[in-house]
Amino acid sequence: MTSSDQPAQNPRPRRNRLDLEPDTVERDLVKLVLTVVELLRQLMERQALRRFDVGDLSEEQEERIGLTLMLLDERMAELRDRYGLRPEDLNLDLGPLGPLLPRDGG
Repeated sequence: MTSSDQPAQNPRPRRNRLDLEPDTVERDLVKLVLTVVELLRQLMERQALRRFDVGDLSEEQEERIGLTLMLLDERMAELRDRYGLRPEDLNLDLGPLGPLLPRDGG
């Protein structure tokens, strides 16, 4: 058997390479930023609900917080659509700790 009859061997296994295309880098960065913003949005929403429940807010404050959270949710949806992301794409898998964001979104 000659050397040309043997399949070529790679001395090192091929590793997954990062795709460093400008469009991919931008999308990945947007995904990371939106993940952080979504985490903060969910934390703010939970805090607002607690404050609503204990009656710690005036009616005007409740209205303002509700409107702000609604607008933030709409803007997040617009940005996800623009970059072809789904809400579940923003949920990082933390391995043994589980997902970063609650699966039910709240």
